[in-house]
Amino acid sequence: MSRANSNSRTAAGKGVSFSTNPVLAVKLPVWRSRLLLFFLFAAFFALMTRALYLQGMTTEFLQKQGENRYARTLELSATRGKITDRHGQVLASSVPVKAIWAIPEDVLNVPDTKLRELAALLEMSEAELRKKLDSDRQFVYLKRQVEQVVADKIVALDIPGIETRKEYKRFYPESEVMAHVVGFTNVEDKGQEGIELASEKNLAGKTGSRRVIKDRLGRIVEDIESIRPPHDGKDMKLSIDSKIQYIAYTHVKDAVEKFKAKAGAAVVLDVQTGEVLALVNLPTYNPNDRSVLTGAQLRNRVITDTFEPGSTMKPFTIALALETGRVTPETIIQTAPGAMTIGSQTIHDAHKQGTLTVAGVIQKSSNIGTAKIALQMPPKEMWEMFATLGFGQQPNIGFPGAVAGRMRSYKTWKPIEQATISYGHGMSVSLLQIARSYMIFARKGDLIPLTFQQSAEMPMGTRVISESTAMKMRDMLESVTQPGGTATQARVPGYRVGGKTGTAHKVEGGRYVNKYVSDFVGFAPMSNPRIIVAVMLDEPSGGAYYAGTVAGPVFAAIIANVLRSMNVVPDSSVMNIIPEPSVPETL
Repeated sequence: MSRANSNSRTAAGKGVSFSTNPVLAVKLPVWRSRLLLFFLFAAFFALMTRALYLQGMTTEFLQKQGENRYARTLELSATRGKITDRHGQVLASSVPVKAIWAIPEDVLNVPDTKLRELAALLEMSEAELRKKLDSDRQFVYLKRQVEQVVADKIVALDIPGIETRKEYKRFYPESEVMAHVVGFTNVEDKGQEGIELASEKNLAGKTGSRRVIKDRLGRIVEDIESIRPPHDGKDMKLSIDSKIQYIAYTHVKDAVEKFKAKAGAAVVLDVQTGEVLALVNLPTYNPNDRSVLTGAQLRNRVITDTFEPGSTMKPFTIALALETGRVTPETIIQTAPGAMTIGSQTIHDAHKQGTLTVAGVIQKSSNIGTAKIALQMPPKEMWEMFATLGFGQQPNIGFPGAVAGRMRSYKTWKPIEQATISYGHGMSVSLLQIARSYMIFARKGDLIPLTFQQSAEMPMGTRVISESTAMKMRDMLESVTQPGGTATQARVPGYRVGGKTGTAHKVEGGRYVNKYVSDFVGFAPMSNPRIIVAVMLDEPSGGAYYAGTVAGPVFAAIIANVLRSMNVVPDSSVMNIIPEPSVPETL
């Protein structure tokens, strides 16, 4: 054994440190260990500060971020109020359906087969579905108002991130018959037309909301709180009578088809209450399926379209002359030779009538007779009479789209204009306006407001003419439907009826053209009037356009069926009437 090895073992045995080996000895500077210790303390202090900041200063923010991942605010839909007719028959109700929506970021790694099935159930292409899902938004509607059966099939696919939400779809049992009265709602269940729009505030109600916790699969595992309870909308009972509405719709539709008219309309009013019992427009639409809806179908012509009323205005001119004592029903008016020049213009009668009484002027519908009577009165008196009746003013009926019509100030009237306005030319009205104005004859001289809601109280009327004048005008209007009048086809077996025809040229581009609007306004029974009916046909063709021929029969059919449906006792002993040709009224 060598001496070196012996010394080494001796050193180890005596406990000499390994580091005493000069080869292995390492000399480190003192500042290095101190710097390392400083960094350790600094890192600890930074972590402690960050922890205090997160847990003390930003608790609300972090809580919100966490809730965004597991908590959801669900909207609780309010049920829209029902709309019913005066007898409680449902005209509009809400049917529960589903909205299909998605959280795009959760719809990941879904098999193509499931996406194709989902697209088919949603009635869209796979490409369209993928485009909707390719979004950075947290919430995307895939389809609204999905039937419950289809929604159940979508839920059965069990696709993560695809959710359903309860909502409501409006259903209209009366379909196109009641379309222009009730209107419709959009996909958000907000009223767009008709009563749905006019009474949106009361029908809609107020939505509610609640907070819930969902698991990663979108399932609700806990209710957190109810933020706001939903309040359902109020039900509304209209003045409309479904039976009367159907009667009017059927007969207007038949007339439009028979006379190949561009459009048709009718309105039925309750004389005693001012309630609108029926309002019909053709063409119409199905509010349950508006995929092919056009502007012509959507127009509520009864209240939004205006036309020159023509001879239906003559009774008001005559009534004013009677009221002011300028004429009596027996006063003689010379209408020969059937033409009358005023200034540089000439007006005509369709047929030369010669000498007529004032009552005969109404029965024969003489333009010249009416103009001669009108020119005896100051323009201001006529204008005030027409303004009191509501012409030139927007009707206050709480219904969207009601128009004022046109009636210029009397201060600008020339004699020829006063003459033509007296028989309904040079002004415009809506069918609803002209129907309401006939209240003064049916109600013995006073005028009441109209309403689309069922009324339990009798309204207060505004006196326009005396009862005596109103009764005299009733006799004249009844003579219009009697032999020798312009509307013999408006007579009704068993009931005394009265009214007035109106046939007027249409105005296009500021000029009269050979197109016509034919209307008839009347009421029955004459012994104690219950209803007013106004009928209008726009551009009847096929060789017939006089109101007595095209509008009179529609009026008669509606009046007859409505009075019987209301169980109104007949007031005439004439049970069978043989129609006679009407005398065409003067345009």
